[in-house]
Amino acid sequence: MKAPDNELASSLFPAAAIAGARVLVIGDLMIDRYWFGDVHRVSPEAPVPVVSVSRSEDRLGGAANVARNAASLGAQVTLVGVAGCDEAGTTLGRLVTEAGIRPAIVEDAASPTTVKMRVLGRQQQLLRVDFEGMPTQAALDALLETAAPLIATHDVVVLSDYAKGALASVSALIDMARAAGKPVLVDPKGHDYARYRGASLMSPNRAEMQDAVGRWQSEDALTASAQNLRETLQLEALLVTRSEQGMTLYTASGRDHSDAQAHEVFDVSGAGDTVLATVAVMRAAGLDWHAAMRWANRAAGIVVGKLGTSIITPEELQS
Repeated sequence: MKAPDNELASSLFPAAAIAGARVLVIGDLMIDRYWFGDVHRVSPEAPVPVVSVSRSEDRLGGAANVARNAASLGAQVTLVGVAGCDEAGTTLGRLVTEAGIRPAIVEDAASPTTVKMRVLGRQQQLLRVDFEGMPTQAALDALLETAAPLIATHDVVVLSDYAKGALASVSALIDMARAAGKPVLVDPKGHDYARYRGASLMSPNRAEMQDAVGRWQSEDALTASAQNLRETLQLEALLVTRSEQGMTLYTASGRDHSDAQAHEVFDVSGAGDTVLATVAVMRAAGLDWHAAMRWANRAAGIVVGKLGTSIITPEELQS
């Protein structure tokens, strides 16, 4: 099903197939915490704005945001990851349950839950403070034990890597998925892409692609580098998300590009999570990589117009 973007009419949205789709998300879990307020003066202690906080909001982040987006589209979603035995971990568990996601979260008493706290004044981000720590080996072993039996009962496996340590054994997870005959989609991190060898699809953003293959001077050069990377890593598909340039899919059949659909970019936080979740859900529903990319491109165009990590609904995709 390889169609131009304008052929993605609402009648083609595979709602029934998505309802039966089972998506397993494994990766780094975090809380995106927002403090909203107004700025009326500069601090007398330092040349920084003083934010008078009027409200706060917690949202699922990292792999948990991928799961949240997949569940919002109507899929049956299970989430595997590591969280601390702390206030943020309790909040994460509550938000996961409220989002209709099945939790399979390993508790790690020795490490904190990752929290990215953003302070905003008049809808502009002024400061971000991160709280994080690497999971213990015992927690990582428990994660593998938790994930192993779940892989066989799901249609698609998603590995969301934010370099926080949960996917230290990502190669083993990919091997498990391949052995079970399940497509495995990876959102990569870092410079060592060899650890993702054998995945079905890898979805780096433009900066991550440049880290992997260097800068390119033309589309032909990018295509050559992308196809070489895809073949080296034994991927079925490589999806490069390129912000205002849209996204490009590379498969054995060649290059397939979809132009950006955003009308207004407000915040790109979590856009990659939305793309990965949409591709995974569409793939689990039976669509091929090309059609899945086009739905993901439409989803990305919507989510960047929202503040912070957000979700996409079927109604928005069909509008």
